[in-house]
Amino acid sequence: MPEQQNIEYKQNWHEEYLKWVCGFANAQGGVIYIGKDDNGDVVGLEDYKKLMDDIPNKIRNVMGITVEVNLQEEAGKHFIEIVTHPYSVPISLRGRYYYRSGSTKQELTGASLNEFLLKKSGKTWDDVIEPRATFDDIDETAVAKFLVMAQEKGRLPEVNGLSTEQLFDKLRLTESGQLKRAALVLFGKDPGKFYPSINVRIGRFRDELDLVFQESEEDNIINLYQTVLNQINHKFIVKNITFEGMHRIETPEYPREAMREAILNALVHRNYMGAHTQIRVYDDKITFWNEGGLQSPLTVESLKRPHSSRPRNVLIADVCFKGGLIDAWGRGTIKIIEACKQAGLPEPEIIERDGGLLVTLFKNSMTTEQLVKLGLNERQLKAVEYVKERGKITNKEYQTISSISERTASRELSDLVEKEVLKSSETKGAGSYFYLSSE
Repeated sequence: MPEQQNIEYKQNWHEEYLKWVCGFANAQGGVIYIGKDDNGDVVGLEDYKKLMDDIPNKIRNVMGITVEVNLQEEAGKHFIEIVTHPYSVPISLRGRYYYRSGSTKQELTGASLNEFLLKKSGKTWDDVIEPRATFDDIDETAVAKFLVMAQEKGRLPEVNGLSTEQLFDKLRLTESGQLKRAALVLFGKDPGKFYPSINVRIGRFRDELDLVFQESEEDNIINLYQTVLNQINHKFIVKNITFEGMHRIETPEYPREAMREAILNALVHRNYMGAHTQIRVYDDKITFWNEGGLQSPLTVESLKRPHSSRPRNVLIADVCFKGGLIDAWGRGTIKIIEACKQAGLPEPEIIERDGGLLVTLFKNSMTTEQLVKLGLNERQLKAVEYVKERGKITNKEYQTISSISERTASRELSDLVEKEVLKSSETKGAGSYFYLSSE
């Protein structure tokens, strides 16, 4: 069995591996095998008797926890199995905290450590009281807007006639009359006064380094998601204009549903102790990045299929659900993928990067980046560029530009048709040609 989230192989014991034990204890638990190579094959231990005494004592002395240390034998070779169970309280190793994520061990520091300690105490960041805030800091207009949305969705019954204080108590946004952080993020007049990184920065880029212009938007979530969407549509992307009779039809470059979901995902699930949300608009794509990785055990792959909802900010997510902004079924990323698919755009890319989640929507399926993902070879890529410039290509032209046989050209052109990159003209024989399927 290969190494995975809860299995680690080590050929010999080193004190460094106490970090792995700590990481397992703080995560979902796991097993370390001492005396096995990276493939899980037994290589054996010479000093297994001494290690059977030293390892459990060392773990108990430096971390204050108990693990199972078992001696195993295979083909006359001994190896040790260290079984670490998950702990409900945070476990430190000489004042440092480690966490097992995927198949790697991470040291928790800064915002990640604060979030981890809160979670172990049964709290999330948004569920903590904000002692600096009063109800004078709440935007009543945003509250009224939320109530209209919630009643339209039917997700918040019996709220008519409630004061803001009573409503917030019902939404669990207060504790003993004091506002929680979630209340300010959702409904604050000036949430940036309390949390400076709450703003969303939008930049128009020619490439990764060439910034053309930028804007910064700051508000509570109830207003911010719509403000950001409008700003992008009005200033950062181009609308395709068509006419049906006398009617002017404007079609955005990216599906509105995909944009809305990407913005809301970034706002609802971000780490508000970290960096601001960043949206980058390029000629051929738009990216949304928010600090805060996926909540265990979610993976990037699980976001592409129906999955459980595991919000980082439980209160913020719950209020946004009641207001009809999101659902509680983990379908946000699926909606993004489906919206792009229905619009004839490439599948969005979702990856973890720089301590956060990056969602990329692509405008054009005919870029080199997208064509490489389809598995096109260099000759096929050259042929597509040829078609972009001249509008079409024949089998003879394909042979000429790549110096290949008619048989190879036919095979590779057929492959381009199967992959829906090119279409074939209805004309047969010498007059047949191929053109872009997007035309």
